[in-house]
Amino acid sequence: MTGGREVFARDGYARASIDAIATASETSTRTIYKHFADKRALFVTVIVDSAAQVAEAEIALIERHLSTAADAGEVETVLRAFATDWLDDTGDWLAAMAHSAAHRALIGQVRSEAAHLGTEVITRWWEAGPGRVRAELAAVFRRWAGTGLLHISDADRAAVHFSRLGRPRTRTAGTPPYA
Repeated sequence: MTGGREVFARDGYARASIDAIATASETSTRTIYKHFADKRALFVTVIVDSAAQVAEAEIALIERHLSTAADAGEVETVLRAFATDWLDDTGDWLAAMAHSAAHRALIGQVRSEAAHLGTEVITRWWEAGPGRVRAELAAVFRRWAGTGLLHISDADRAAVHFSRLGRPRTRTAGTPPYA
């Protein structure tokens, strides 16, 4: 998986070859083809796996910051601290992820290849990564609203709006319009 991630991130989907991936993975092309029908299947597995790993780190960050609010006066403080860390690409939450730069490059590949990958693949990538993070953020907002810490009518919409603050708005073709 690591070799595929490195080669796809470095060369892009179109230029990446199974030979280069095999070399980076220190395995044979035969072994790769034993596990994956073709380059597209390997790419899909790599982007979904990478999205899931980053989502785990982002969900841990949500839990670390947003589980501490005990009263309405603390909500803004914990949201600011969370947003600051979340948007910091050099933060400690990413330090444990040796492949975070490759993941960012893969996101670019997903965006550029979205039309060729199709809706099913984009949906799998979304559900493994960004969608899971958005759902976790919405769950926190829903909990806060239920206990009176936050006054919102739609936790899902609030999570969408919050996640768009400070992040560039480039919608990947095939992702849900609320993404």
